[in-house]
Amino acid sequence: MDALELARKLQEEATCSICLDYFTDPVMTACGHNFCRECIRLTWEKAKGRKGGRKRRGSFPCPECRELSPQRNLRPNRLLTKVAEMVRRPPALQSRDLCRVHQELLKLFCEDDQSPICVVCRESRAHRSHRVVPIEEAVQEYKLKLEADMGYLREEMMKTGKLQAREKQTLAEWQKMVESQRQNVLAEFERLRRLLAEDERRLLRRLEDEELEVLPPLRDSAARLGQQSAQLAQLIAELEGRCQLPALGLLQDIRDTLRRVQDVKLQPPEVVPMEMRTVCRVPGLVEALRRFRGDVTLDPDTANPELVLSEDRKSVRRGDLRQALPDSPERFDPGPCVLGREPLTSGRHYWEVEVGERASWALGVCRENANRKEKGELFAGNGFWILVFLGSYYNSSERAFAPLRDPPRRVGIFLDYEAGHLSFYSATDGSLLYAFPETPFSGTLRALFSPLSSSPTPMTICRLKGGPGDSLAPQ
Repeated sequence: MDALELARKLQEEATCSICLDYFTDPVMTACGHNFCRECIRLTWEKAKGRKGGRKRRGSFPCPECRELSPQRNLRPNRLLTKVAEMVRRPPALQSRDLCRVHQELLKLFCEDDQSPICVVCRESRAHRSHRVVPIEEAVQEYKLKLEADMGYLREEMMKTGKLQAREKQTLAEWQKMVESQRQNVLAEFERLRRLLAEDERRLLRRLEDEELEVLPPLRDSAARLGQQSAQLAQLIAELEGRCQLPALGLLQDIRDTLRRVQDVKLQPPEVVPMEMRTVCRVPGLVEALRRFRGDVTLDPDTANPELVLSEDRKSVRRGDLRQALPDSPERFDPGPCVLGREPLTSGRHYWEVEVGERASWALGVCRENANRKEKGELFAGNGFWILVFLGSYYNSSERAFAPLRDPPRRVGIFLDYEAGHLSFYSATDGSLLYAFPETPFSGTLRALFSPLSSSPTPMTICRLKGGPGDSLAPQ
């Protein structure tokens, strides 16, 4: 008996005839047949309920030979338990070396299908025309091929290792470059902070020197005026007292009193120049603000009828005649103003306006819902944050102040909506013109432009050139 026949025999002997599966806790009846304990118990339990199924009290028929057997005579079959356990865990021969279809040993190898087959498969129609070799020859042939493949894979693995080492080195170099650049950034910004701190100290010292230069004359003038005021008050009090005297007392020494009054001469204070020589100019600030620039165009529906806009909506000037335009709540009238088309609701924004040498102008922002028919002054309380240049001084809703010695030809406006910040700069030299106190902005804002004075040169919004970092140029 060969191994295959022996395996089949063992499978038959280890199979329960009731459940047709390998024995679980096998027991033997009095007639010598074997069943799973649970299978025979359930079979006999069912037999109890069938009419005429029980031949004698306490005895049940064997499912194999129908011979009666007392239930209590079931005996465990330990040898069959071991056999069933062996069959449940079959040797490698059954799972690996047997054909799944014919249960024959896999002794041949089909080159066409690249799979082991048995002798029965060899004669089948599926493999009859294929090239078939003994499995031992195939093993030797493919073993050589696998060894060659392993050699190739080892070479590739070595190459991969070299590439991995190179990539590791590249990664280390990149991290080193990044760290070096990080240190460069930190060092350069620290250097910039030191330079800015030095500039700050220099400007503050200059401002302090200017303050100390102007304060003493102002204080002396104030002190002299105070002394004069005290002398005048004393003389007035003396005259009031003399007026209360009787006739003889009033006229006594009247000449001396009148002479003292005639000798009173007001000494006006010396004129102290109030022109501020020290300006707030942070190096590189305007260049940094230009990162936030955006395209701004004029909205013709908001323009006062006296204003003339260019076709590209970038320039505005005051015309000689009032245009016949439809009146609407959106249009400014009588104020000579026009708004930017773009709404400002969040973020940072920067734009520049070429004002040229015109005698007066106004720039800033206003609320979308501000009254555009306002006849009085436009100020923050009614929704306007604007800086007005009137030739000899600037004016805002907060204060009036003298301009720089050379008024700017180009003005930069910076709005930080969330921070509530609005500031104006001379784009010519980068100096600060004016900054509004921090304001909690809400709702939609619009840029405001007003060429207050007539001029042959229009007020022009500087056109953006290219992307960030490029310069601004007027149209």
